Amino acid sequence: MPFIENQGAKIYWDEQGEGLPVLLIMGLGYTSGMWHRVRPALAQRFRTLAFDNRGVGLSDVPPGPYSIATMAADAASVLDAAGVASAHVFGVSMGGMIAQEFALQFPARTRSLILGCTSPGGSSAVRADSKVLDILLVRGITPEQARTAILPYIYDESTPPAVIDEDVNLRRNWLPSPQGYTAQLQAIRAWEAYSRIDQIAAPTLIIHGRSDALIPPGNAELIARRIPGAKLVLLEHASHMFLTDQAAAAEKEILGFLASQEGSPSEESAPPHSPANHKDIPGGHMSSSK
Repeated sequence: MPFIENQGAKIYWDEQGEGLPVLLIMGLGYTSGMWHRVRPALAQRFRTLAFDNRGVGLSDVPPGPYSIATMAADAASVLDAAGVASAHVFGVSMGGMIAQEFALQFPARTRSLILGCTSPGGSSAVRADSKVLDILLVRGITPEQARTAILPYIYDESTPPAVIDEDVNLRRNWLPSPQGYTAQLQAIRAWEAYSRIDQIAAPTLIIHGRSDALIPPGNAELIARRIPGAKLVLLEHASHMFLTDQAAAAEKEILGFLASQEGSPSEESAPPHSPANHKDIPGGHMSSSK
C-alpha cells in the first residue's frame, strides 16, 4: 500500500487510470472510497490520485485539531509521492475547502480546480439550519444516530433509498473515529478563504446541488462571484451528495470541464495559470443542469 509521511502523519493514497493527473480530495469523515460514483469514469481518461485525509481511513489519526492548510499540504505530499508536478484538483465538501487552500498555497501545481458542494468559510458563508448543524456536531445524539439523521439533508428526496443505501453501506466499512472526526471538524470551523479566493487564477468549475441543506447552494454563488471567470453549475434534484443524486449529470459537467482544459501545458512543466489566458467573466458564468 502506498503511503507518504507529512507533518507527523502517514497519509494513504492510491491511483487509478492513465493520462493527465486529477487529484481527488474527499470531505469530512469520508474516505477516498467515497469517490466510487465518479472515479471509474475519470480513470478512463485521467490518472486519478486519491487519498484518505488525516484522521480517516488508512491514514493516521494524529492528535487534533487539524487545519485545512495542513491537509492541503498533505494533498501536495501525495503529488510528490506520485511524481506529479501539477494536477487538476477536485474536492468536495471539506475537500473543496482543502482544494481552495491548495490552489492558494500551490498555484503552480493547480492545473484547474473543481469545487463541489463546498463553502468559502468564515463569516460570509451561508450557514445550514441549526438543526442540521446540531446533527453535524453530534449534539445530544450518538454518532450512529447522527449518521442516520443527516441523510435527509444530504440526499435529494428524489434519490431512491436503495441508491442511498449503497453509499451508507460503503461508508460503514470505514467509519471515522470520534477523535479524527472532531479534529477535521475543528479544521473546518477555524478556516476562512472568502477574503483570499479572488487570488485564484486557475480555471475553476463550481458544482453544487440546489437542494443541499448541509452546505447551502448560496455558498457556491459566493465562491463563483469571488473567483475570476469561474463557471457555476447548479444541479437540479441534487443535494450535498450530488455525485449520487445526479451521477450522470455531474459526470457530464465534470468531464466536459476537464476536456476543455486539455490544451493546457504538459504535466511536468506546467506554470501557474496566467490570468491573461483566463477569461474573466464578472460574477462568474452560471448554468443549470437538469
